[in-house]
Amino acid sequence: MTITERTELIRRFADDFTALQEAVLARMNGICAPETAAALEHASLAGPVTVALAHADVLARGAVRRAELSAQPPERLRRLRAHARKVRRARSQAEVGYKEQRARRLAGRSRPVDMLELRVARMASPDAFAEALRQELRDRGLPDGTPQAPESDLAQWAWDRKTACDELPAPVGELRDCDDDAFVQALLRDAREEENPYLPHDAVAERWSRHARAALAWGRYAIAQAERDVLACSLSIRHTRLDVLDDAYQDTAVLAARSREALLRVTELHDRMQACVTAGPFAELIAQCRAAALARFADGEREVWYGVRELTVRHQAHCPERADGCPHCHRALVTLLTDPHPANTEEEGDGEDPTATTLADGDRYAMLADLPDTAVVAVADAAVGDESALCGYGWAAEDGTTGYGDSVASSSGEAEVIGICAAALSLLEYHEDAPVVLLCDSTQAVEAVNTALRSADPTAAHRTLLFPESRQLMDRLLRHRHRHRVQVRWLKGHIGHDLNETADAFASLALRRVNGQIPSSAARKEEARILRSLGSGAGPLSVVA
Repeated sequence: MTITERTELIRRFADDFTALQEAVLARMNGICAPETAAALEHASLAGPVTVALAHADVLARGAVRRAELSAQPPERLRRLRAHARKVRRARSQAEVGYKEQRARRLAGRSRPVDMLELRVARMASPDAFAEALRQELRDRGLPDGTPQAPESDLAQWAWDRKTACDELPAPVGELRDCDDDAFVQALLRDAREEENPYLPHDAVAERWSRHARAALAWGRYAIAQAERDVLACSLSIRHTRLDVLDDAYQDTAVLAARSREALLRVTELHDRMQACVTAGPFAELIAQCRAAALARFADGEREVWYGVRELTVRHQAHCPERADGCPHCHRALVTLLTDPHPANTEEEGDGEDPTATTLADGDRYAMLADLPDTAVVAVADAAVGDESALCGYGWAAEDGTTGYGDSVASSSGEAEVIGICAAALSLLEYHEDAPVVLLCDSTQAVEAVNTALRSADPTAAHRTLLFPESRQLMDRLLRHRHRHRVQVRWLKGHIGHDLNETADAFASLALRRVNGQIPSSAARKEEARILRSLGSGAGPLSVVA
């Protein structure tokens, strides 16, 4: 094949998504023509190949799910599962290959290294240095309040200056200025109706990447709703509803591909921004601003600056990398500056955290020592699936009460919040006046629920809660007349805590049940086995199905 022919083939793959995906899958299966395989290795296709495989991955898992729900012959199901595993491996390998290719591309770029004193000062006293930089920028007539940080926002400012003369197309301006919900709806229309050519624009690429995950979650939500409809009817009449499930997987495959495309676009944008601000007049201006900010910092924070200066001078006298500006030394120096007398781990043994050892060896309920004897303590947990937004949750209390159920969640954090709220609402109804303490091994969920409880505002948790089901559950908890009795605390997961293991087992059971992976009779037996392992029986409450 001539160079011209190969160039034409590369251009075709770049422009024709279907042709690219067919070629990528053919290569995966070992039936790809040599000239096609060679074209796919071109650096310009490293990113698009990951997009094609993101799309193929969702479709392959959708084919497996349809076969499972339509009682296909075991041999066909095995083939579909093997294909899905192969696509998943190819996708992972392609993403690793893209990262390596990008690293090679950036390796040749020389990025100026700030002086060591500046890096140490900025890290040791970030707020004080940021204020000094703001004052410097303000005195230079730059927009007040920007940048807020000396790295990302100053680069963004320079990029904005570079592109300020570009007139935005009206559709790009609309995407930039609409609220978040409207933007996610635009992403859903992009996947389900017609591709939006304005999403890759520099002015909205970062927003596209930020919200692509939410749009993808709504795709998984549609899969979950379709799965429930399929499982609600008998095998003999599932055909039409399986077609709806296929449609949901098709839409979600496009959302997955566009999400990957958004990530590639914003990565390329950041690379161009860095190239802009690390060379030429912008680089010189940024260096001047930072140097002047350091001088302001030294005047305003004399004690800290004296420590920074003394430490860096002493370090640079002996550092083997001093000729290169000690590019990797500032983090260790900040540690010395903020903790001048670190513990000698060699003298104290094997370096284990003594606090962690004490807690592990002591009473595992020590975290509850401040609670009254009347407190009801329970652990909540959740399990999420890979293909759809269906999730299971479970909880178990010290008094033997337990519960589990299923819902839909965009993330594991949202599923954990559902478990916490469901447990709290149940326990509040059955325990009068007693404090209700919920333990959970998800810090995201604990923070979301506690923030909402403190503010008595369900919108405080909306960053974690995307779907209406979880938001309605949170709203019910906050409107409960006894919500003031609820506390939520973090518990390290999978450390042998009986209640945590029980809650985890119930969550897994709930997910398998809603996915149709376990029949009702087997689910009841599994439920009984979990309760026996807890050693408490069903307690005063029956298990909530």
